[in-house]
Amino acid sequence: MTVTTRFAPSPTGNLHVGNIRTALHNWLLARKHGGRFLLRIDDTDRERSREECVEAIRADLAWLGLVPDGEERQSARFDLYEREFARLAAAGRVYRCYESAQELDLKRKVLLGRGLPPIYDRAALRLSAADHAAKAAAGEMPHWRFLLDHDRPIAWTDGIRGPQHFDPRQMSDPVVRRADGSWLYMLPSAIDDVAMGVTDVLRGEDHVSNTAAQLQMFAALGAAAPDFAHEALLVGAEGKLSKRLGSLGMAELRAAGIEPEALLALLARLGTSDPVDPALNAGALAASFELAHFGRAPARFDEAELHRVNAAIVHRLPFDRVVKLLPTGMSEAAWDAIRPNLAHIGEAAEWWQVVTGPVAPPVFDDETRGYLELAADTLAVLQWEADAWHALTGRLKQASGRKGKALFLPLRQALTGRDHGPDMAALLPLIGRDAAIERLRVAAG
Repeated sequence: MTVTTRFAPSPTGNLHVGNIRTALHNWLLARKHGGRFLLRIDDTDRERSREECVEAIRADLAWLGLVPDGEERQSARFDLYEREFARLAAAGRVYRCYESAQELDLKRKVLLGRGLPPIYDRAALRLSAADHAAKAAAGEMPHWRFLLDHDRPIAWTDGIRGPQHFDPRQMSDPVVRRADGSWLYMLPSAIDDVAMGVTDVLRGEDHVSNTAAQLQMFAALGAAAPDFAHEALLVGAEGKLSKRLGSLGMAELRAAGIEPEALLALLARLGTSDPVDPALNAGALAASFELAHFGRAPARFDEAELHRVNAAIVHRLPFDRVVKLLPTGMSEAAWDAIRPNLAHIGEAAEWWQVVTGPVAPPVFDDETRGYLELAADTLAVLQWEADAWHALTGRLKQASGRKGKALFLPLRQALTGRDHGPDMAALLPLIGRDAAIERLRVAAG
């Protein structure tokens, strides 16, 4: 059987890092086994779903390279839900209820006050046909619950959490359809997983109790359940659930100069003991992806670590990957010289301006100005070589007696206006002989 995973966001807002981590892990699981990764847009909530969010979801996945092998939209599948719902109703596995939210809340409080679990008491199952007719005549519309089988213990081996056991008698029958006819999450999701051939569901640990109920839904639908795995949720660097994680979207990360490779490298390993390795591409990340490597402890997301990984990624990016993002005229040689000093690609423009000029050198003392004048004269008669920097500094060391910082730093400051930066052996050829001589003479006064 082909391994098939799915990512099922609701288009009511933008994706954040937690959503992307779920999408990535499902993509990696599918790719590891040569399977399929599907996108399902959960847009049953017509009032809150927005088409611009659908487009943003597609764009974010494309930016990350997580291109789905197929896409479904729940809003196009209502006929399927109706057919399966009718089958469940005929089999007595869904039933009508009429309690208001206030009535249910009062029931829960009474049970808690007695030290009992706040489970729905199935009072609606005691209603007669006449009771239902009377409520219909009074204009009361029912909501619907799925009838859990109390005689069938719920158990599965979770791909991350291991053996799981739930007693259905300690669970409320879940509401699957509202009084206005709209759908809640669990039943349409199970119907879709069957219809789409989903074999593996990898999602957050906040869905564990949903899985317990959905396993009985799969059985009631006459279908085999997928394999389930529930991973720990992301928390902030301080170890707590963070509101920022819920608002840290792809647009914000792109604006901060984060490259998709960096986000993939970090999120692929969060929650495991495997080290984050910027050298691994998406294929290598998929090959090394193992559910058994995930732990139960919360997975910590640290923005500072993301920026460190980003810098390591940028230092490895080839010219053809970044050329469209670089300043006009910047060559491959310039990129190779500058990239070791970048944390983000956008910083390349600043260093390219150092190459093209003008630069503002610091004010030097008389002795240093004399040294820079000597450097200009030496460079003017020096044969321009592939390694002009070392030829120049070698001559100056002999002529001036300077060495170390006293030899190199004034030259860097005069030529770039900076105290540090890219390797001058790579930078000097980019600046060029004539421009370098001019900068040295300007700095010499």
